[in-house]
Amino acid sequence: MLQFSIWKKSLVWGLCALGILLALPNGFYTRVENHNDALESVAKGEVVTPEMQAAVDGWPAWMPNDLVNLGLDLRGGAHLLAEVKVEEVYAARLDGMWPDIRDGLRKQRDVVGTVLRQDGAPDELRIRISKPDQIEAAVAAVRELARPVVSLTGVGSTDIEVRGENGQIIVTMSAAEKIATDDRTMRQSLEIIRRRVDEVGTREPTIQRQGDKRILIQVPGLGSADELKGLIGTTAKLTFHAVLRETSDKNAAPGARNILVPDLHAADRYYILERSPVVTGEDLVDAQPSFDQNGQPAVSFRFNPTGGRKFGQYTADNIGSPFAIVLDNKVISAPVIQSHIAGGSG
Repeated sequence: MLQFSIWKKSLVWGLCALGILLALPNGFYTRVENHNDALESVAKGEVVTPEMQAAVDGWPAWMPNDLVNLGLDLRGGAHLLAEVKVEEVYAARLDGMWPDIRDGLRKQRDVVGTVLRQDGAPDELRIRISKPDQIEAAVAAVRELARPVVSLTGVGSTDIEVRGENGQIIVTMSAAEKIATDDRTMRQSLEIIRRRVDEVGTREPTIQRQGDKRILIQVPGLGSADELKGLIGTTAKLTFHAVLRETSDKNAAPGARNILVPDLHAADRYYILERSPVVTGEDLVDAQPSFDQNGQPAVSFRFNPTGGRKFGQYTADNIGSPFAIVLDNKVISAPVIQSHIAGGSG
């Protein structure tokens, strides 16, 4: 018969007891999960309700509260494979370019004549001029509006391709710009989906890209795929507001015609903004990552003519003041205006 020393027996029993203690929360999964969610809400500075306090008190503070992540097979939930319609993004980009192209050609009216947009495929912009013999001059004028593609694979390329055909100017997105747009759209979609799923307090969701245009979404504990569709299917709301002041008081009174909006990245930071936006996401033609003159990461953006005029006038009148970029009712950034941003792009 094997004999073990007392210290070895004590070590084995101690490890067994520790294992049982660490695994114990999984035997009270729902109670501990509610406890953890309540603690997280308290840490974010949310108002403590009686139900939240009961959830906090529902599990001893000195006990471990880590849980094993139960997948869909054990816990149930919602599974969804979503496809991002990048073709609609292409069409929206080209629609947004039309006002700039129209204005550029109007400056050459004496040469190219009148300008009229024609019906065409969703992935192209067709423009007819009244002086078809000047089609090359018109094509050259539109090509001057092309912008360089900001991506590692698009170095040396521009965002549009322009050609003349049967008295019409045909504008399409370049292959390099489509690749950059696909990648940018997928990353933005992933970020928006993660943010919306996190807002419902779901533990350990799986959100990952699959292929070129699809996103796999698995959310344990969520009722159904229809509920998940409703959660992620609403259109993201982007607005730009004047900042009146910053505060750490979540109950601060914003005042008439103002709103109190939380910061996305800091739980104890809030902004009092003017309710009416300076411009909205509907005025935004394009936004993509880039670098400033010092080589630091920045965001390059472009508004349509209407939004560009409003934004340009606002920046001219408010140099040195912050403005807030608000997405889904949360401030994602509040940069200070350093100079007049003219032309609707920066």
